[in-house]
Amino acid sequence: MPEPILTAVATTLATKAATGLYELVKRKFSGDKKAVATLEAATPEKPETVQALAERLDVAGREDPAFAAALRTEFEVHQEARTGGVTNHVGTVAEGAKVVQLRDVHGNISL
Repeated sequence: MPEPILTAVATTLATKAATGLYELVKRKFSGDKKAVATLEAATPEKPETVQALAERLDVAGREDPAFAAALRTEFEVHQEARTGGVTNHVGTVAEGAKVVQLRDVHGNISL
């Protein structure tokens, strides 16, 4: 039985609202047609499809701990964004690059 967090992740994936999370899982499942079908079939209106996805995520996470960690991190980012938090992740950036983070901008911006 999958951990409760995996059921929450599967529910979020079923709504297709968290594109980063969805893309992460889709990339992971890309070599497995059944897993991709499980991801695409998941819908909140059919709890059994969400449960099937949670079980797939559980298996994938046990087989690949790096994926499990990335999945939880991406889910946390999505949860923070839903609650009004601001998350800014900047990967490898060329030296001298500039990063801008904005939220609730009212009016013009000129950079």
